[in-house]
Amino acid sequence: MVSIALKGVGVLSPAPLFSNLTCSIGPDDRIGLVAGNGGGKTTLLRCLAGIAEPQAGTITRSRGLRVALVEQEVPAGLLALPLAEALRRAIPPERRATEAWRAEAMLDEFDTPPALRGRPLGELSGGWQRLALLARAAVAEPDALLLDEPTNHLDTAKIAWLEGWLLGQRLPMLIASHDRAFLDACTRRTLFLRPEEPVLFDHPYSQARQLLAEADAARADRLERDGREAARLRRSAAELRNIGINSRSDAAQKKSAQINRRAAALEAQPQPPPPPRPGRIQLATSGTHAKVLIDIENCAVTAPDGRELLHIRKLVLRQGERLVLSGENGSGKSSLLALLGRAMAQPVPGIRVSASLRPFHLDQHMSAWPPGETPFGVISHFGQGDQRSLSLLAGIGLPLPRQRQPVAQLSPGQRARLALLALRLTAPNFCLLDEPTNHVDIAGREALETELLAHGVSGVLVTHDRHFARVAGTRWARIEGGLLLM
Repeated sequence: MVSIALKGVGVLSPAPLFSNLTCSIGPDDRIGLVAGNGGGKTTLLRCLAGIAEPQAGTITRSRGLRVALVEQEVPAGLLALPLAEALRRAIPPERRATEAWRAEAMLDEFDTPPALRGRPLGELSGGWQRLALLARAAVAEPDALLLDEPTNHLDTAKIAWLEGWLLGQRLPMLIASHDRAFLDACTRRTLFLRPEEPVLFDHPYSQARQLLAEADAARADRLERDGREAARLRRSAAELRNIGINSRSDAAQKKSAQINRRAAALEAQPQPPPPPRPGRIQLATSGTHAKVLIDIENCAVTAPDGRELLHIRKLVLRQGERLVLSGENGSGKSSLLALLGRAMAQPVPGIRVSASLRPFHLDQHMSAWPPGETPFGVISHFGQGDQRSLSLLAGIGLPLPRQRQPVAQLSPGQRARLALLALRLTAPNFCLLDEPTNHVDIAGREALETELLAHGVSGVLVTHDRHFARVAGTRWARIEGGLLLM
């Protein structure tokens, strides 16, 4: 039985995002949706939910199918609502009075602390906003679930909880995500969106990625062989044509035309899609001869209101080490990075910093840039010159009009690519990276992993991307109970 059927579906304007997408989503399907930033994942989910229409092809849903889309951002109309009320309003109006208990039951199922239930959605953390949207979708009792980057802003413990919850649901799902470990855990099939040829594999992401690479390599080899054969046929056709002209032989000229048509057919085959563009992340670090870069002893990390979140008895960070910090949201990870960032600019009691440090600090909200700053202004500060700055920004997928708009108006993915470009141009030898892979596609994550390893950049990383943490880290620590556990 098919829940949703797609036939020749495409979104082609202003530039082709995907086309010729034909597949079906069955009652038990769990499909991972993979594409680069701006590759059409959100657009496809909105089409499947009936919010938008594709520009080509058809989408057919089973009669009466209720589809729930969990988008990346909280709708503006919900921000002022208390969490419990936001869930209650997800129940159909005609049943709301008699079934309001289901909202409370869902809050219990999501292990929601009582203190959060009466707070407006706009005051909740990004992680709890994501869970609130998911809880709203669940309380509406959908027949199919569409998830757009569901792990963004969730800590490792919440991601693990979400995986378990999703695996316990018996309904079809399409999950758009850049979290490779999450896709492997929660999906059985993988759909790679491409402008010319979307590809669907009956395997989770890691296996599907390998199969896709093998298929692309085989296709490239075949096209190369066909290109050589087409060139040989063109030469043969030219020789026959000359013979036909010189001998006035119609048969030779007809044969030449036939061979040319065979060559044209080989040359007309679709070319393989270009590899994902990761934003050209290429680090060139500034050297340092210091072995110890940061030495922390008896240092308190506090929240903005003065509460002590974490006490560090002793922590030494050496050249070449990348410490990956984990812990629940609110445990002090971002506050520790902010404190280290201040210590690199001015003395902080309990923290000694090597004078040879050339740091780069990326916080979750990219707050280092003034609100009205433009991408062009950001990159111009690195002394690249106007034309070079324009070229660099185009290289990360920012067209000219976007380059002159305030950074705040960029999409989350565009802001993330801009931040990683700034990271490259800083040429740091020490990085403080707070969720650097948020809103970054898989190609960009892999490029960042490669460059951090290739250039031996030291630093402290806060990330909930388990694959990124495993590849990029050299040491790992967890904040628990106000202590740093190594």
